[in-house]
Amino acid sequence: MSTNKNVAATREELINALNDDLSREYQAIIAYVNYSQVLKGAAYMNIAKELEKHAGEELAHALKIAKQIDYLGGMPTVKPKEVKTSEKAEDMLRFDLDNELQTIAHYRNRVRQAEAAGEFALCEVIREILVEEQEHALDLATALGIDVPVPPEV
Repeated sequence: MSTNKNVAATREELINALNDDLSREYQAIIAYVNYSQVLKGAAYMNIAKELEKHAGEELAHALKIAKQIDYLGGMPTVKPKEVKTSEKAEDMLRFDLDNELQTIAHYRNRVRQAEAAGEFALCEVIREILVEEQEHALDLATALGIDVPVPPEV
């Protein structure tokens, strides 16, 4: 896909990029389901409940992205990105935060690409998802006792 943010992506490039995004949504669903159940200790009970909620929100994101892929004429992927696990609660929360920051960065790019391609409805869908992804990052950073890091450039 073109790295020049002013050049419109083709439909095929958008489909491929959205399938990559969909793989990240699947990864998040799996991670949140797992982490919400295995986090131990009183200090993590509130965030564990919040992670259960995040799992449902990520499923909704996956459905929205799959619908957009279908609209563009593509086939939604069925493969998640790799899910990291750990015995340590803090590690799990950091893995989730890192994944959310990657997702935010990719969705920001996707909005620019979709806008350049004239796919304005796709832009709106992704913007709605971005709001929730940023809330997830804030929840995780708060649980870790840190400020939300700046998402990486992708």
